[in-house]
Amino acid sequence: MADWLDELERQAGLRAKAGLTRALRHRGAGDGAVDLAGNDYLGLARHPEVIGAAAGALAEYGLGATGSRLVRGSTDPHEGLERDLAAWLGAESALVYSSGYLANVGAVRALAGPDTVIISDAHNHASLIDGCRLTRSRIVVTPHADVAAVEEALGRHAGAVVVTESVFSVDGDLAPLAELHAAVRRHGAVLLVDDAHALGLLGPAGAGGVAGAGLAGQPEVVVTATLSKAVGASGGLIAGPAALTRHLVDTGRTFIFDTALPPAVAAGARAGVALARAADDRRAEVVRRAAQAVRRLRGAGLE
Repeated sequence: MADWLDELERQAGLRAKAGLTRALRHRGAGDGAVDLAGNDYLGLARHPEVIGAAAGALAEYGLGATGSRLVRGSTDPHEGLERDLAAWLGAESALVYSSGYLANVGAVRALAGPDTVIISDAHNHASLIDGCRLTRSRIVVTPHADVAAVEEALGRHAGAVVVTESVFSVDGDLAPLAELHAAVRRHGAVLLVDDAHALGLLGPAGAGGVAGAGLAGQPEVVVTATLSKAVGASGGLIAGPAALTRHLVDTGRTFIFDTALPPAVAAGARAGVALARAADDRRAEVVRRAAQAVRRLRGAGLE
């Protein structure tokens, strides 16, 4: 066997000994399982209006986008989705990506470069971490949700970019967004917030953690999110000032060189956004079920 394959086998053996081997499990369309692992927080992935909108666009545009939007053109579903997202989040503009991962990488790369200092929360998502690394910026990792540490780092690095999630995927806790924004404003910095786990669940009309903290539309705040969780679809977004969107279209490699989100998915996501904005009853049900789960787990002796 080639040396490089031998090395992969060696690493696989080490992962197996450490209990770090992953496995793909088959999932049938009608397996009847109770889903406690998925991200379809509001139950919209199978909503008739979402499926109907996607099916209509599928018949009109076909399965794939067949290229980037700069090459193949920008469809009505893409443009309508971006208008609706900007309005929902209270942002000047929004740009849709084929995944939340690429949106995060693209956002960090747009805001930082070799001469920029990035201040990153220790519990940030892998996509934010990868975006930070790709910028070749100096990265200061601060203790989780520690505003004082962020403030201290900002005092040493003018014009830095502070990167955080709103609801952390590691612990499920909330970032102190209002306090972080105040620190950013005092030091002339930028705040990048990944709102993936909050969009659809928190804030007025489910507009997310940033809107819930009263920061929607603030000029020093950039929001990223995914459409694959509460919206029930797929794809990602960056929302913020129009100047940022122009910069991303002109220079953003994860937008320019990536095949666009399929128009059918964009159409389904747009229907999901409309439903999510009016889904106060579903948001209340999520809270009720979460509280019930906590009670049951504690009753079983789990902390």
